[in-house]
Amino acid sequence: MLALRPNCECCDRDLPPDSNDAYICSFECTFCGDCRDGVLKGHCPNCGGELVRRPVRPAAKLVNNPASTQRVLKAGGCASAF
Repeated sequence: MLALRPNCECCDRDLPPDSNDAYICSFECTFCGDCRDGVLKGHCPNCGGELVRRPVRPAAKLVNNPASTQRVLKAGGCASAF
């Protein structure tokens, strides 16, 4: 099950579970659309994989399957990732 991480690893922008602006790689590294389209150019700085839109978990399912509250942030941001 997807963790639905709460923030962008680059800029620390909040990405709630119902966000249509959250992007993930196959390892669930999570980024906002601005970072994905900008500095990351569509690729994960951690694994090099493609960043695709994260699915939205229906609100009713969040009751028993809540989103993660653990924030992950790249030290120094993503500007120097590549």
